[in-house]
Amino acid sequence: MTDSANGQLVFVGTYTAQSMSEGIYTCRFFPDTRDIEPLFAADGVENPSFLALHPSRRFLYAASEVDEFDGKSQGALFAYAIEPNSGRLTLLNAQGSGGTGPCHIFTDSTGRFLLAANYRGGSASVLPIAKDGSLRQMSCFIQHEGSSVNKERQTSAHAHSINLDPQNRFAYVPDLGMDKVMIYQFDEENGQLCPNDPPYIDATVKGAGPRHFAFAQEGRYAYVVNEIGKTVTAYRRDADTGALSTIQTIIAFPENEMSTPGTTADIHVHPNGKFVYASNRGHDSIAVFARFVDGSLSPIQHMQTGGKTPRNFAIDPSGRFLLAANQDSNTIVTLDIDAETGMLNPTKYEAKLPMPVCIRFMDET
Repeated sequence: MTDSANGQLVFVGTYTAQSMSEGIYTCRFFPDTRDIEPLFAADGVENPSFLALHPSRRFLYAASEVDEFDGKSQGALFAYAIEPNSGRLTLLNAQGSGGTGPCHIFTDSTGRFLLAANYRGGSASVLPIAKDGSLRQMSCFIQHEGSSVNKERQTSAHAHSINLDPQNRFAYVPDLGMDKVMIYQFDEENGQLCPNDPPYIDATVKGAGPRHFAFAQEGRYAYVVNEIGKTVTAYRRDADTGALSTIQTIIAFPENEMSTPGTTADIHVHPNGKFVYASNRGHDSIAVFARFVDGSLSPIQHMQTGGKTPRNFAIDPSGRFLLAANQDSNTIVTLDIDAETGMLNPTKYEAKLPMPVCIRFMDET
């Protein structure tokens, strides 16, 4: 599946309501040529924006970022079977997410549960996964309550992502509206999110707007991109209690561009653990940081993505390439990664896809 002849299977989530997108696209990425070849689309789902792979790689899940499903005020979560050779998707079923506007999903390491963050509803939910990959009705629903200082963006809770630690013990939910990263104990037997002590950590600066979350070194360190503040916060994590302690907060935009309209969006740690990458919308770049043994970061580069509004991006399993989803220019652009320096180099390769917002490699780690 990853040989140079057949390329690597890649799945792309999109916004359909504002574009000509057909839904979730299956593509192949060819490392030797850096080409991205769209193959086919799974249609019939509105705004399948964020995707998550099952640990078995037999199933794919999509968050339908809508506000009504099954006659209720909630979004939807869709389950698909993956044909292993072609990557073609077959719809299994759909369930309600419990809250409106689900924008991020995550499968636990046992493959028994799908976790969802509902942005507009400001909530988190857990759905059991059946043996055939289909979704069952919710086993847990958590409603966030709170607000912060930004009168346009933070008048209520907005859960923006949900991630489990590598040990499958704690769930972390950055909430943009509350300016907190919520922390829950995860009951993997019953699919429950339980109150933790401590229950959260506050954003280092009010109005920062925590958004996406990434682990490093088997969960000993974590990184959060703050959407409104255009910053990245580095945390040290206590594996026994789940607690986060702040190491530093560093700007993701170039220092002389902080007044440029825009927001940060996505964050990933390089497979070798030496570098952290964050996407900047408005500046339309990827910020590159060197990562040190104490978990701290230092900026080393800002590379333009060759398009507009890089919402999400993915690093291939080898760590040699970064694929940036330019939502508002309808392109996915390939950038080379220098594994020694972490720096990005532009290439001439891009795929035309309508409003791409999430990229998932089939063989991602």
